[in-house]
Amino acid sequence: MRILGIDPGLQCTGFGVIDTDGPHLHYVASGTIQTSPKDGALLPARLKILFDGITEVVARYQPEVSACEIVFVNVNPQATLLLGQARGACLTALVANHLPVAEYTALQLKKAVVGYGKAAKPQVQEMVKRLLKLPGLPGKDAADALGLAITHAQVSRTLQAINKVSALQARSSASYKAGRIY
Repeated sequence: MRILGIDPGLQCTGFGVIDTDGPHLHYVASGTIQTSPKDGALLPARLKILFDGITEVVARYQPEVSACEIVFVNVNPQATLLLGQARGACLTALVANHLPVAEYTALQLKKAVVGYGKAAKPQVQEMVKRLLKLPGLPGKDAADALGLAITHAQVSRTLQAINKVSALQARSSASYKAGRIY
């Protein structure tokens, strides 16, 4: 299964693509989509850059599913609103390209990748590097996106195992401790 992870941000959105083969994870690609108000782009144009960037990543790497980070409420309400709009542009691009979307919190990502929900970004970067056998550390945003893809790989394997032995097969959606899978 090919999984696309998205770490949304208005200035820098990270993406990461991995392949899974049972419990084995294989790195495919990662990077960032950058927007800046310094370039004279207004908010709608920046959101379109994110939408188009995600659409291009989907077209290039042909993932089967996607995972996106759930936005947390920030101290600065304006920053939270802008992040929410960036996340909305990313989700819209995923859905417009007919991808199933799973959503995970930063805490869930850190627990799945590092084993500790309050891990620092450098710890996430190091574990992503080790899990995917990368030659160097990925950037912070790309590491988070790859971490989301890894999280989804782990969760989907667990949910598949549960579905094989229980009545959960009839559910059309599942929940993973406040994460969402549609």
